[in-house]
Amino acid sequence: MSNSVLAIGLTTFVLLYVPVAAGDTRPIPRPEHPRPDLQRPQWLNLNGTWQFEIDEKGDGEARGLPSGKDLAREIVVPFCPESKLSGIANTDFMTNVWYRRMLEVPGDWKGQRVLLHFGAVDWHARVWLNGAFVGEHFGGNVPFFFDVSAHLRPGENELVLRAFDDTRSGRQASGKQSHKPESYGCVYTRTTGIWQTVWLEAVGRTWLREIALTPDLDGGRVFFQAWVDGPGKGATLRLRASADGRPVGDETVPAAWRNTLGVLKLGEVKPWLPQSPFLYDLTIDVLHDGKVVDSVQSYFGLRKITIEGNRFLINDQPIFQRLVLDQGYYPDGVLTAPSDDALRRDIELSMAAGFNGARLHQKVFEPRFLYWADKLGYLVWGEYPNWGLARLDATSLSEVLDEWRTELVRDRNHPSIIGWCPLNELSAGPEPAGLQKLMALTQVIDPTRPFLDVSGFVHLYAGTDVYDCHDYNQDPAAFASVFRGFAHTGTEPWVNMQPASNVAPYLGQPFFVSEYGGIRLKSDDAKGEGWGYGETDVEGFFARYRGLTDALLDNPNMFGFCYTQITDVEQEQNGVYTFDRKPKYDVGRLKAINARPAAYETQPPRVLSVRWRTLLPNAGQAPQEWRYTTEQPPAEWTRPDFDDSGWPVGRSGFGTAETPGAIVNTEWKTSDIWLRRSFTLDSMEFVLARLSIHHDDDVAVYVNGREVLRKPGWTTAYGALDATDALRAALQPGANTLAVHCHQNHGGQFIDVGIELGDIGGEK
Repeated sequence: MSNSVLAIGLTTFVLLYVPVAAGDTRPIPRPEHPRPDLQRPQWLNLNGTWQFEIDEKGDGEARGLPSGKDLAREIVVPFCPESKLSGIANTDFMTNVWYRRMLEVPGDWKGQRVLLHFGAVDWHARVWLNGAFVGEHFGGNVPFFFDVSAHLRPGENELVLRAFDDTRSGRQASGKQSHKPESYGCVYTRTTGIWQTVWLEAVGRTWLREIALTPDLDGGRVFFQAWVDGPGKGATLRLRASADGRPVGDETVPAAWRNTLGVLKLGEVKPWLPQSPFLYDLTIDVLHDGKVVDSVQSYFGLRKITIEGNRFLINDQPIFQRLVLDQGYYPDGVLTAPSDDALRRDIELSMAAGFNGARLHQKVFEPRFLYWADKLGYLVWGEYPNWGLARLDATSLSEVLDEWRTELVRDRNHPSIIGWCPLNELSAGPEPAGLQKLMALTQVIDPTRPFLDVSGFVHLYAGTDVYDCHDYNQDPAAFASVFRGFAHTGTEPWVNMQPASNVAPYLGQPFFVSEYGGIRLKSDDAKGEGWGYGETDVEGFFARYRGLTDALLDNPNMFGFCYTQITDVEQEQNGVYTFDRKPKYDVGRLKAINARPAAYETQPPRVLSVRWRTLLPNAGQAPQEWRYTTEQPPAEWTRPDFDDSGWPVGRSGFGTAETPGAIVNTEWKTSDIWLRRSFTLDSMEFVLARLSIHHDDDVAVYVNGREVLRKPGWTTAYGALDATDALRAALQPGANTLAVHCHQNHGGQFIDVGIELGDIGGEK
């Protein structure tokens, strides 16, 4: 057995490595301790070469694979068999896979409990030790462990794992894993079986199972609640904190099973902030009759989050969250980073581009990433990979909730996590609504952080602490118009699905655009079938990026943004960096755009009540008669004096009934439609003006021959777009003419436009 010294986290430990077979001297992959926030001195990393077999018929148990049988191949753990680093690189579906290795437990662990840990196994894991079944776990994203003390024997031990993974079943939360043999759209290579570190650790007969640390910055203290497992009589729990090596706090309390409570008062108070992420070292000892029987090294940061109206405050400061979408994929490791350095480097690359945090998207990131976020002062939102659930039956829901609870418990002590958002892009309906309400248990499990019920599309839980939208509009002017009214008033922001039926309305919560951009750069590297939400050259990219981002930075009622995305991921080529982490341009230019002061940081909130009145109703309010044509009209068709008497008359809206959110009174099925109608304006006395519009696809709107809006893409419901400046310049007292052109690209089609005028009623 070979030993090597490894520095991890805040403490140096001895790393013990036992090879899969005698004489195997290959270096261990991912040798660092997987839990920098919960690390013991006695542990054994089981990464490295294991035996491996794909069980195509699923009859491995019947064939005796749980014990005594060599497997057909070898694999490098912790990399999934789809990855190059695993040595397998099989990207086809593998429903059943088997792992086997031999191990020895150090002799000085005698008399202690031995825990077998798996960082993550996708999806259903069954585990045997020396032929004895020790347990199983459902869920591919979170850690689990078994107490294997009773199954160990002196000398060599046989460890076997079977993983069942059926991504296509609809029962599994698979995140961005493809349900087809190949990657496509915004889903990518699958992950099967073991994909995070496997390790053993020795604990006392009485030992620390869990601990929740709640920092109290204002009080200069930390509240803690611990779960002390094992015999409790005569047991105590001691916490000792240090700052830069100096003792600053010491507290000992009686152990009380799962409800061991205490307060650690600190002699020095140093807050954790993005620009100065100070971390305290923490030693947690379980003592029995005064003797240490279990010892854990950890750390914490003093950081608080407060929501005041529409303000999201970090340590009482309005810090604008300049986030980037991070999906955590790697060319050679798929969901597993090739090294600890790669995890740190991803954060450093993001910060070099001027981002101060990330949405950790459709993946439960490993604790080593969160450790580096804590160390570097990087703000992150925790998410659950909910995509892939085709049905939400009771069994699926129980597994989803159990995984989410485990993620919350595992990660709640990281100061870098400043919000929870378990779900991404749900549609409306009773099942998604029920799932969002169940996930709202987050607010009870961790009341210290804001809860965003779902990122983008539809909010169904009225009690969500934060509200958001996704907007991939590539036209900076049109993008800015969407949020301009919200900047003025702080009310009625544009959202993906306007409140209707069971959609929860915006109630004044902190608001941000949690996905935007996604711009693909035209370059020699952008080859093949790659895609982005828009494509342009380098100078076009910076002009577009600045325009989109400035609209958010200049909005005093917007607490942050999240740009899509930090790196390309396979065919989705819209990253700041390529998939292999090479910059596509001078990221310093991007940082200069991102890092400038935001209105949210320099101005007070602007929350005003607005009295809106309808100048021209949309079809949902009162269908209107329009002149229309589906044949290309003359160039002067937008002018008030154009003769449209030969055009037919139809009632709004125009389109096909199957289009989401459409109110169709006149069918339109051609590629283009041109609309005109007249209306009367009594007075030019108004403060704000907006278009109430639902378009599918590209739309251009003119008033009295002047363009007031041009917006590509499509919507799924009516939305209010601020057009105050454009309408003020185009409208006139008396008769006015509204002209609209809509172009159909694909899918549904619909167009309807109304106009509303607003007056300020005072501050709310």
